[in-house]
Amino acid sequence: MRYTFKAKNTTVTDALKEKITSKINRIERLFPENTDINVTLSVVKLDHTIEVTVKLPKRVLRAEVTKDDMYAAIDEVVDKLEKQMVKYRSRLRDKSRRDSSFADELKAISIGLDEEDDEATIKIDKTKKFDIKPMDPEEAVMEMELVSHNFFVFRNSSTDEINVVYKRKDGTYGLIDPEY
Repeated sequence: MRYTFKAKNTTVTDALKEKITSKINRIERLFPENTDINVTLSVVKLDHTIEVTVKLPKRVLRAEVTKDDMYAAIDEVVDKLEKQMVKYRSRLRDKSRRDSSFADELKAISIGLDEEDDEATIKIDKTKKFDIKPMDPEEAVMEMELVSHNFFVFRNSSTDEINVVYKRKDGTYGLIDPEY
């Protein structure tokens, strides 16, 4: 595993690096060899945040935890990553049984792992269909607030592409504009 550490409003001490690498090495068996792991530590007032991004061959896993203690945040972020990876492998295993195009991706991330994960499969309970009308992002935010959702799908009137606006944890808004 290759680690990259970044810090915002704090410093990454050797003790923190050692704690993070030892915790992630505990779940190393879940990841392919030579996986890139980016770790960002930040401190804002009394909040200690750790964000870990794991770059897999075709996907990216990301977990973020904010606590009042950095060491507690490290423990929790590793637990989140472990759950995400187990769920991801389980989904890929199910998809590869139905569609062989997912088999290569499963092989790429499952080097040396033969045990089955007993994670529940994904079940979509509800499907919604709606008209997508052209609008600008500001109008989409207004529509999103009117329906009291955290995100809103719309056709951007300036680019004619499908976009998503969403409400961020800090109360601001984000725009997802896909690249092709």
